[in-house]
Amino acid sequence: MSRKVLFCATVDFHFRAFHLPVMEWFKQRGWEVHVAARGELDLPFTDRKFNIPIERSPLRGGNWAAYRELKEIIRTNDYDLVHAHTPMGGVLARLAAAGSRKKGTRMLYTAHGFHFCKGSSLASWLLYYPVERGLSRLTDCLITINEEDYRLAAGRRFKAGRIEHVHGVGVDTDKFRPAAPAEKLRLRQQSPYAAEDVLMFYAGEFNGNKNHQLLIRALARAQDQGAAIRLLLAGEGPLQEQCRQLAAELGVAGRVEFLGYRRDIDRLLPLCDAAVSSSLREGLPVNIMEAMACGLPIIATRNRGHAELVKPGENGYLVEPGPGQEDRLAEYMFELSLSAGLRSLMGNKSLELIQTYQLKSVVRELSSIYIGHMREEESDETGNQRYRAHI
Repeated sequence: MSRKVLFCATVDFHFRAFHLPVMEWFKQRGWEVHVAARGELDLPFTDRKFNIPIERSPLRGGNWAAYRELKEIIRTNDYDLVHAHTPMGGVLARLAAAGSRKKGTRMLYTAHGFHFCKGSSLASWLLYYPVERGLSRLTDCLITINEEDYRLAAGRRFKAGRIEHVHGVGVDTDKFRPAAPAEKLRLRQQSPYAAEDVLMFYAGEFNGNKNHQLLIRALARAQDQGAAIRLLLAGEGPLQEQCRQLAAELGVAGRVEFLGYRRDIDRLLPLCDAAVSSSLREGLPVNIMEAMACGLPIIATRNRGHAELVKPGENGYLVEPGPGQEDRLAEYMFELSLSAGLRSLMGNKSLELIQTYQLKSVVRELSSIYIGHMREEESDETGNQRYRAHI
């Protein structure tokens, strides 16, 4: 009988975006791979998929139905491993798997950035910290994706069986890579942008956390200084129209490109000159890792995810995320726009720093964790099959 692993998250897109290489790793080893999440995507490397009504908000009633359904799925399928992702996926899966753990199922949870962290609000600490610390008792391995979260969980003695750190979800450096100078020139000539334009790229949903308004205000100040910067914004979201209006009010509508949802970011990044990010909170942002893999310098707001990737003065700059930082951000944008040599120097440093976060390295880190929690069949003295857990 083949061994089984269940992956659980709030929505199924999470797996298509971040975890297919790990799911493929299990399939290559003969495991049966199941997925439980909200959505109807047809995922590769998946033997069975359960569409369950997980909601992002912990206050939504659908989560109670999702919990009951998930508990029955785990009970009837006798999984060797359950690996949960996203806050609500992690809460529901750990509660639902509590009984099965007593029978040998191993429960893993990846925290893609705790909602409580240095500098976060008192409300976040009061709401999220007790939940995560309490549920750590139901976790055989808590996996963190940045150093700050790892230190926080270990320092506050979370009761997980093990606490591990991996370098994010990984970036595919075969897909995201810099263009040679001649190729970049060709790409730029085929684009609607002028050769003298300095293209700064940001991929992110238009929501409050991504904080696009800060970038637009900084662009307006940099333009006042004479910078030939174009800001390319890939993504959709509820605040997109508000950001369009702000760009128009500040006189930079002609310098901001609203690209919408894009599947060709690996082709857009190499023709750009820098990447920017204005988000308030990040675990370990994939958009910044992809930009670094394409050899771009980074200008970003200071948070734990950005601070782990951006070394100020080496591969970019960090500014504080709060109000009143437009001028400092504009200074850095203007400075990079003036010097192709500085952009090249910092971009090369990005390429050097991103090596630790390559997809193949992260899959190797995760596979080592998985192997440590796999149950191997072995025969006892009577010839019957039993299981031995690697811990």
